[in-house]
Amino acid sequence: MKIVAGILLLISALLSLKHGWDAFQPATEEQLKMMSNLNISKSAMPYFGVLSILMGLMLFFPQTFFMANLLNAIIIVLITALSLRAGDYKMALIEIPFLAIPLVLIWLKYPLKF
Repeated sequence: MKIVAGILLLISALLSLKHGWDAFQPATEEQLKMMSNLNISKSAMPYFGVLSILMGLMLFFPQTFFMANLLNAIIIVLITALSLRAGDYKMALIEIPFLAIPLVLIWLKYPLKF
């Protein structure tokens, strides 16, 4: 179980760090269309990027592990809700497996504790 939790921890942290880094890169046409569908302004992207990077780093510390996963799950639910409100059911369905990752990590607990 510790191995599975460790792998999920690495996947979750890398995804958070990658999404955070991508928020500071120039947006593509597809990203701009998605953001406009979700009513997210381009000026809000750096804030999401900083939050995502912080959550990715928080995952590695036992004191902040739970909070990072909780924030990750909340943001995924927010994206899902905004997608449903915009009528983009495909994006909402795509987010479901990503919602499972932080919830499973909370259930498995912090894997790197000795």
